[in-house]
Amino acid sequence: MGLAKFVTVYKTLLLVQKRLHGGKQNSADTFFAGLVGGYVVFGDRTAINEQIVLYVVSRVVASFIPRDSTVKSPPGKAVPPNARHFSIFAALAWGAVMWIFQERGETIQPGMLSSMNFLYRDSEKWNGLRTLLWKNK
Repeated sequence: MGLAKFVTVYKTLLLVQKRLHGGKQNSADTFFAGLVGGYVVFGDRTAINEQIVLYVVSRVVASFIPRDSTVKSPPGKAVPPNARHFSIFAALAWGAVMWIFQERGETIQPGMLSSMNFLYRDSEKWNGLRTLLWKNK
């Protein structure tokens, strides 16, 4: 439902701006429409909105990884990231995530923090195969 609301706000603002600019769309129009739509629809901090926003941000950040120039993709299809650049991106992302987990864990999204606690902290406290594999701590 949130995505449907966002599309409605976004497309409406694009149409309004296009009319205001004499039938032409400016490159900043998409940013402004996304900015307003994002604030109006996803601005309330709920668990669902948080997941959607984090997903969108992760996809946008990953889009800055240089693309593999050897791959010829059909029009409209994504070109995969360059393997070397992706490896560096993955290393930096995980290094940063693990540092943040260790030093500033309270800033991590609650679901992810819970999973990380289970994997990296609780797994150090077990007294048998059952508590290691099923329920540790």
